[in-house]
Amino acid sequence: MESETGLKPHILQAIIDRSNLSQRVYDNTYAVMTKLKEILHELASELDEELEESLDERVRIEYRDRGKYEAHFFFGENLLIFSMHTDIFRFGRMDAVWQNEYVSSEPDNASCGIINVWNFLKDSFEHKRMGDEGYLVARIFVNRRMHYFVEGKGQTTFTREGFGNYPVTKEGLTDVIESAIDYALHFDLLVPPYESQKIVTAEQFNTKMENSKMQTGKRLGYEFDTDDIL
Repeated sequence: MESETGLKPHILQAIIDRSNLSQRVYDNTYAVMTKLKEILHELASELDEELEESLDERVRIEYRDRGKYEAHFFFGENLLIFSMHTDIFRFGRMDAVWQNEYVSSEPDNASCGIINVWNFLKDSFEHKRMGDEGYLVARIFVNRRMHYFVEGKGQTTFTREGFGNYPVTKEGLTDVIESAIDYALHFDLLVPPYESQKIVTAEQFNTKMENSKMQTGKRLGYEFDTDDIL
């Protein structure tokens, strides 16, 4: 059956091009996620050994692999979660990344995989407080050419402005991880505003106490917007 529009060849080529691009970006992002896991594992062992004589024995630096797309890194009261999204994204035309010639001259370079870095309190997971809040502190973007950039609090290198100049390296990813750790260590747990905590029903109180799930978060009750992380 032939269509009057004659678009079939165009559609077939578009399917080939878009599928190949997405698969390549996915493979690159997964390779970066795998490398991040290796670095996190090494770093946990190194820090735990170096701090052994200085920390209470109950305080450990620990790495946990949580499957293909997720890794947990525990340090002090903090937990960083590295989580790879399985979909591929393209930046909107209003994004500043299009001002970079590397992207504007080759639009396919704007298709990226994303690895999110979240900061939670360790106790939120240890005590199964599922209502506790975590905060996105960094995002790693990886494209088809195995170039990347990072946005997030404390991330001062590998920025969007230099996208296209940063091939993935172990040293670079180590810097990204260390910046996220440093930020989390200085992102303090604040006392929630009194007004946000002053009323609770008996049912809510008893349920939360029975399950040790009094909601907690580093900025619970406070605004947390892009100005806090970028």
